[in-house]
Amino acid sequence: MAEGYKDFIAGTVGGFSGKLLDYPFDTVKVLLQTQNSLPSTPSSVAGDASTISTKATKSLSSTIQSTAAATPQNVTKIKSALSPPAPVYRGAIDCLTHQIETRGFMSLYQGISAPLLGSMAENAVLFLSYGKVKQMLGEKPGEKDLSLWQLSFAGGVAGAIASFALNPFEVIKVQMQVTNSAAISSSSAGGAVRKYNGLIDCVMQTIRNEGIVKGLYRGQTSLLVREIPGNACWYGVYEGVCFSQMPEGGTKRDLGISTHLLGGAAAGVAYWTAFYPADTVGSQIRANPEYGSRKFVDVFIEIYKREGWKGLYRGWGITVMRAAPAHALIFAMYEQTMGVFRRFDPDTEDCIDKRSGSISHSS
Repeated sequence: MAEGYKDFIAGTVGGFSGKLLDYPFDTVKVLLQTQNSLPSTPSSVAGDASTISTKATKSLSSTIQSTAAATPQNVTKIKSALSPPAPVYRGAIDCLTHQIETRGFMSLYQGISAPLLGSMAENAVLFLSYGKVKQMLGEKPGEKDLSLWQLSFAGGVAGAIASFALNPFEVIKVQMQVTNSAAISSSSAGGAVRKYNGLIDCVMQTIRNEGIVKGLYRGQTSLLVREIPGNACWYGVYEGVCFSQMPEGGTKRDLGISTHLLGGAAAGVAYWTAFYPADTVGSQIRANPEYGSRKFVDVFIEIYKREGWKGLYRGWGITVMRAAPAHALIFAMYEQTMGVFRRFDPDTEDCIDKRSGSISHSS
């Protein structure tokens, strides 16, 4: 079996395991990020100032400036409508308990089919691409090692490649997580929100209404902005932890699962901290079809003006909390799967570096 296929299979196993563990927390993260962007919101506060569109906001602002005879009471009401919308949830715990109490625990797994397949595809392509890029940079196991900076660069390139396999799954995931929640809440109030009967129905409606490129690749720029620095940090931190624990004169095969778990946990936190606002912008674009034609920078600025840095980093806490165990599991399962391959083929080389000496810090 070619080495690339082994990396592909091992990455698939790792992605499957990690997504099963972290998906409920991913649902909470997306709900926190998009709570003020949808036509309706899953809360009793739906229908208040948070539903004001950008056009309506500009119109109201113009009214304040042009109406000299406006009464103090009217001006106060208009300014109140223009103020930043109140958050639907008080925080991650409030969002989590609200979802469980109103829709049941399994609602946290709403739409898991798409991200489960997406995570498997992403990690398979990611680990395969990482190995190939390192070969292109001149790595030869046992002969020529790459520096930590080169490994990070390889991770960033691999992330860019994997993003094109991942984005369609991200669009469907967010649509299933957020839009169905809004649809359930708004049904009694007569809100017209798109609702899906399952994964296939969501895909078909998205393609029918928006097309393949505009629909399934909505938010691709934000994903690139997230994946390139994120995966550079992901692989760089993991490799760095492994090097720090490698015995003198040994190789990465001498490391135990505890090191893989530690390195994966640190890598997961680094990945989501690299540029989290890109994920917030991406969630907004994928959740709301009205944002489909908007540029990444425009949506970024709009969120910043409306909610500040707090809005751009909403959900970061619960994200890094779930990233640590989930990404620890991804790397551990990858290494364990490659270990199984090595039992049948001792010459198996995985895409994660194996070194017999100290790390090179040359550029």
